[in-house]
Amino acid sequence: MIPASFDYFRPETVEEASSLIAEHGDDAKILSGGHSLVPAMKLRLAQPGFIIDIGRIPGLSGIREDGDSIVIGALTNHYHVESSDVVRERCPLLAQTAAQIGDVQVRNRGTIGGALAHADPAADYPAAILALGAEMVAVGPTGRRTIKADDFFVDMLTTALEPGEILTEVRIPKTGDNKVAYLKVPQSASGFAIVGVAVNLVTSTNGNSTCKSARVGITGLSSHAFRAAGVETELAGKILNPESIKSAAAKAAEGQDPMSDIHASADYRAHLARIYTQRAIEKAMA
Repeated sequence: MIPASFDYFRPETVEEASSLIAEHGDDAKILSGGHSLVPAMKLRLAQPGFIIDIGRIPGLSGIREDGDSIVIGALTNHYHVESSDVVRERCPLLAQTAAQIGDVQVRNRGTIGGALAHADPAADYPAAILALGAEMVAVGPTGRRTIKADDFFVDMLTTALEPGEILTEVRIPKTGDNKVAYLKVPQSASGFAIVGVAVNLVTSTNGNSTCKSARVGITGLSSHAFRAAGVETELAGKILNPESIKSAAAKAAEGQDPMSDIHASADYRAHLARIYTQRAIEKAMA
């Protein structure tokens, strides 16, 4: 459980960190909270030659409101996302999701930026980020750019971040009176999602529970988190009752290639995706 040797850098600015990443290329890894990278290094599943610790760069943590959005610094830990009054009031789905990550120790150390950039296929945040239509802000050698959540998660442990880019903040639209929920089947030891479903529904105000639009993010099922397009299309314009919810949820695994591992078979994961999509929609409406 001892990592291979490496060189350690602690840059004081994002620009300095980006320069170091560009210089050392694939042999460099960014250290944020460390709850994904350090265990992998101890098991020698990852053996970077250079560690670039961005944990003390000023200005990369904190939560603030900016017009119709909530802006969360990449170094903000899960506990602060979970407990923030701003997040709880303006974007409760993200607070619900953060509260279900790992355990107390993980939530006090792990960061939202690190979790998103790592893109573990069983991580919780990606489902919520997709359901919320968030944007990721990255800074790199060519400057600053914004990446939509729909384009961010590319494959297993792979995002749209370019070489040398650092995720600096997450911008999340306020959800107002939307109906939201996050439910998952946790792996008992780690808390990672065997399947997790985040739901963000806009419903009519005339009392008949008609779904005007829906965003549904699913994690744990396949190589990366995705939006359940079939579910969203089936829900749009429908009165949300047990029959229409069940019919929409049946499309949760549509078009996906479910993973199979020691925790769950591909068929079982697909089954869980359908069941927990139904339950998440029902919880949101309740």
